[in-house]
Amino acid sequence: MAKRTKAPAKKPGAPPMPGFIAPQLATLKMKAPSGTQWIHEVKYDGYRIQLRINGDDRRAYTRNGHNWVQKFSVIAGAFDIEGQAIVDGEVVVIHEGRTNFSELQADLARGDQDRLVYFVFDLLWLDGQDLRKLSQLARKELLKELIESNQIKEPILYSEHHEGDGQALFEAASKLNYEGIVSKRVDAPYRSERVEAWHKIKAVQTGKFPVVGFIKDPTGVAALYLGKKEGKELVYMGKVGTGWSQTTSRKIRDALDTVVSPKQKLTKPIRMPKATWVEPKFYADVEYRDITSEGLLRASSFKGLTRK
Repeated sequence: MAKRTKAPAKKPGAPPMPGFIAPQLATLKMKAPSGTQWIHEVKYDGYRIQLRINGDDRRAYTRNGHNWVQKFSVIAGAFDIEGQAIVDGEVVVIHEGRTNFSELQADLARGDQDRLVYFVFDLLWLDGQDLRKLSQLARKELLKELIESNQIKEPILYSEHHEGDGQALFEAASKLNYEGIVSKRVDAPYRSERVEAWHKIKAVQTGKFPVVGFIKDPTGVAALYLGKKEGKELVYMGKVGTGWSQTTSRKIRDALDTVVSPKQKLTKPIRMPKATWVEPKFYADVEYRDITSEGLLRASSFKGLTRK
């Protein structure tokens, strides 16, 4: 193992190494900030993981504080350093040139760690020193030095940042079908809460999908089942259950009640005991993040209803 430059010795009376540190969370924004006070990183579509290293004691905490080190044992072992460190980052699987959450979930379900990559973007603790009060840029510089001086390689990757026009990076990321970007104040400390010092700008996709069924609720609909035409077939694309007000929910229900069908119209029927099936005469305008490996919409939100 490569030896790294030792941090200043721990001072007498210094605080003990913390356990799990609640993560700093970004605030959702519509547009990326600009100016010299901001840096910008690609937003990774994976599991937020805090790696805690205390000699041979390795822990990999989820954002809710669960220790998943067995699931990420290869990554924990690859961060080969002496001493103490608490690192913040995202575990991902790269599939077809971008991070893919569905592929990550599938690999974890199989217990397969071969494709796991850990993008590290923050350093919270190092050898008895709490770094959270340092600026964002100072923490990233220390993190990069830690990785380079120890010659840490894949599956650990340092998350590079970009300066300048955040919106230009966001537009480029969107064209590549990335999840979006995170913009960070260069002078901000690390705080365990949702903050304005981190902005997340998320890319979304849009589409029109025939409504093939719905779930009733007392005031309208609880969810819509969606399909997609593929040649002569009508295939199931998942459901959407957010994005409408109570008034809109009632209007959707009134419209769909006019096209109720005794049988579902999907080419390959699915079992949904609570569903009321309809003729695919109405289309839902939907925003969604991605399409899963099973061919279903992910992170979908309803935007409107139109008749065929």
